[in-house]
Amino acid sequence: MERASPSPQTAMSGAGRRGLFVETEPFHQGWMNVGDGHEVYYEECGARLGKPAVILHGGPGGAINPTMRRFFDPARWRMALFDQRGCGRSRPNASLQANDTWALVEDIERLRRHLGVETWTVFGGSWGSTLALAYAVTHPERVDALILRGVFLVTDAELNWFYQDGASNLFPDAWERFLAPIPEAERGDLVRAYHKRLTHPDRRIQAEAAAAWSQWEGDTLSLRGPQARPAKFNETDFAVAFARIECHYFVNKGFFPHDGWLLDQAAKIRHIPGWIVQGRFDVVTPMRAAWALKKAWPEARFDIVWDAGHASTEPGVIDALVRATDAALEV
Repeated sequence: MERASPSPQTAMSGAGRRGLFVETEPFHQGWMNVGDGHEVYYEECGARLGKPAVILHGGPGGAINPTMRRFFDPARWRMALFDQRGCGRSRPNASLQANDTWALVEDIERLRRHLGVETWTVFGGSWGSTLALAYAVTHPERVDALILRGVFLVTDAELNWFYQDGASNLFPDAWERFLAPIPEAERGDLVRAYHKRLTHPDRRIQAEAAAAWSQWEGDTLSLRGPQARPAKFNETDFAVAFARIECHYFVNKGFFPHDGWLLDQAAKIRHIPGWIVQGRFDVVTPMRAAWALKKAWPEARFDIVWDAGHASTEPGVIDALVRATDAALEV
């Protein structure tokens, strides 16, 4: 197949944009024992004989949801989705034990073998893009294509921007709410201060910190304003799992060997067809990381959505991702 131009492309606006595919129900679902005391919930959707894809949710600490299936043509794709360790319906909920990036990478491999898939397209946004890249550089022979949104490399600069000094300048009102649970003396390292509370034995302290941590992300996701969470997100158990796991990964710098490690591995994926979709006004994972990845991986198509932030459900992001999944059918 002729590769797409490496030059940045601008996603169209208006009536010409593509929308999501129809919602479909899983044709197969269950739990997979991955060891270390964890059982991972997974499901398959779309066409049983379709082109295989694995769809990775964000966070870390998020969960799969029905909208994630709708970026793929259900008549042509065989989609696999799973809740990462401690997340969603995976068991035990909110567990930090044996829960790191490399365990998740191997869980993707276990799922591939469990489903009898040889190679597949890997799709992920935000933390899902991080995990997709970590999997691809570890198992490049198993990846047909990569489709990434809101690229996040878990560098010190990115974490500092969102959790210490950066996005706070654009959202001072929301930032005050994020600071509220943390005494002034501990505000020099907010990720560590939150980690202390999210791992506290008192469930009430965990819940208070989880609510503030989660609200900060919700307030900054989209150009359309603060995002309402799915109903289950407002439940204490889900909010605590999300915040605990996310903070656990960030206080450990994504469990990467050194700052910038993921970008340093880009040469290992340059032969893989790729699509990068980035909102121009993404405040959660600013475009600098996606731009750096594009420069290290010039063969990938790079789509800038000029009227979008971080959320996957903004119209221009939907359009670019749907076009990417359609194009990936041909590789």
